[in-house]
Amino acid sequence: MVVQPAQAWRRFEPVLNGRWHERALIAFLVIVLAHWAEHIVQAIQIFVLGWARPDSRGVLGQYWPWLVKSELLHYGYALVMLVGLWILRRGFTGASYTWWMLSFWIQFWHHIEHAVLQLQALTGYHLFGRPVPTSIVQLWVPRVELHMFYNTIVFIPMVVAMYLHRYGEHPADAPAPACSCSRVART
Repeated sequence: MVVQPAQAWRRFEPVLNGRWHERALIAFLVIVLAHWAEHIVQAIQIFVLGWARPDSRGVLGQYWPWLVKSELLHYGYALVMLVGLWILRRGFTGASYTWWMLSFWIQFWHHIEHAVLQLQALTGYHLFGRPVPTSIVQLWVPRVELHMFYNTIVFIPMVVAMYLHRYGEHPADAPAPACSCSRVART
């Protein structure tokens, strides 16, 4: 018997957002924090150490410079974030769900920005007459600062959602989550 992907997902999704939700959130958070670390190192290289922007490539980019220049890597991460936020959403309830979905919708826009960049990289046609791929908001905000901003505004509601999910929601405020993440006693 061959299990179709949709059937497999229907079986796996309740487990992922149930008894494995806490582990899945931790794994997702590790990915997010690793990405954050790269951007923070890059910002330190530019704003503290005074390195030129092209030389400020984070940690991995120092060893593999093509990584930073690859729009595919950035688009891939934006897609991983979007998919992770979507897949893990059903484990949240009440206010934590609202905060999680706020993070998702902000990341959705961030993903659109990266899709615009990826399309330019693939076609060689750069918008707005720019010499390099340029996102919409990048017309007004430099790329490094813009990515720090996007990462911040996606990360903050995500952390609020995780905190509320684990500690903050009163039992009367939301239905009990199907997972074991919550530390609030349910009656």
